[in-house]
Amino acid sequence: MIAEIIAVGSEMLTPHRQDTNSLYLTAGLNDLGVEVGFKTIVGDSLRHLTSVAKIAIDRADIVVFSGGLGPTEDDLTREAVAAALSIELNRDPAVLTDLYKRYAARQIVMPPNNAKQADVLDEAILLNNKNGSAPGQYLDTTVNGDRKIVILLPGPPGELKPLFDDVCKPRLAAALPSRHLARRMLRMALIPESQVDTRTAPIYKQYADVETTILAGHAEIQLHFLSAKPTLAEAQARVDELAEKIEREMDDSIFSSRGESLEEVVLLMLGMRHLTLAVGESCTGGLLAQRLTAVPNSSSAFIGGAVVYTTELKTIFAGVSKETIDSKGAVSEEVARELAQGIRARTGAALGISVTGLAGPGGAPSGPDSEKPIGRVYIGLADGQQTQVRELNLTGDRMRIRFWATQHALEMIRRHLL
Repeated sequence: MIAEIIAVGSEMLTPHRQDTNSLYLTAGLNDLGVEVGFKTIVGDSLRHLTSVAKIAIDRADIVVFSGGLGPTEDDLTREAVAAALSIELNRDPAVLTDLYKRYAARQIVMPPNNAKQADVLDEAILLNNKNGSAPGQYLDTTVNGDRKIVILLPGPPGELKPLFDDVCKPRLAAALPSRHLARRMLRMALIPESQVDTRTAPIYKQYADVETTILAGHAEIQLHFLSAKPTLAEAQARVDELAEKIEREMDDSIFSSRGESLEEVVLLMLGMRHLTLAVGESCTGGLLAQRLTAVPNSSSAFIGGAVVYTTELKTIFAGVSKETIDSKGAVSEEVARELAQGIRARTGAALGISVTGLAGPGGAPSGPDSEKPIGRVYIGLADGQQTQVRELNLTGDRMRIRFWATQHALEMIRRHLL
């Protein structure tokens, strides 16, 4: 079963509002084994909304509308769906009476346009909205010989969520065949998407019943697997079988097989080895520490560190030699080495990690760093026995360079712990 979610409202076509209902509806539909194949946002235009409704009803088995059920002239979902299905709207006397009672209880005369909220699609089942004035509607019909389920829900999340959970999900569960979705996600850091696909496509293409999606972004690659089967055990077994074959192919490039973030994995590995970590950050300005401390209970492995943005603080807090900075520059292999060693020694951590570089947009005005390009970053890792340093030449804006530097630092720690 394929579903389409249609969010109705011109405000969501501006930079100021987002459609969040579709995320909630997607999770609920997935719980029922229904895959969401399409999501659409459409403005308050009867022509556009009718067109979108026709397309959705043609290509999806279940179509869920959110919004456009209010009393104003631009609330047109009922009218558009009726036009798309070539059916009538009938004004329900009971709903109309309830609307009058609602306004009377507040000692307000009901405006005439509120009566349109009592218009019901022919043969639709009304869904009582306990949290608002606009009832939802549920229509199980046939279009050109194919079964179609069309659901109209109010837009406010406080009305939509309970109406979908309490009324729609039980109806859908009773109406649909038993079907369960299983998912897995594998995550890899700092590896090109094309390389991942070249190595994994010969494997995942053998699994036609598992949908494989490759996502690239935030300095990592994610492989998502989705399978639908009559039972959850069957679906889970299928995605697990594929994931395990991919894991064997990509080996230690995969840092997570259950969706954990890179920082979560690093902290877990440190904890398993009873090791502690400290950071000495320059260009990343505490971003590495922020990522680590965002993980609950990170204090068991991450003990702290220092943001040493100036050359003076590199010396005061981490013992970096002033002579080294003067001769080699703050952005150098030598400073990264001393910074990692120094922060480890000052804090007593088992591992010390350092980051120093030029994040831009401007470079160093003078001295040894003035000729170095924006994006030049050095990362040092000291464990008391040896110190390794990696030189990076990153691209992009300031935020991208800083984030990628932290990703390289975390992956450097993970590889070291392996």
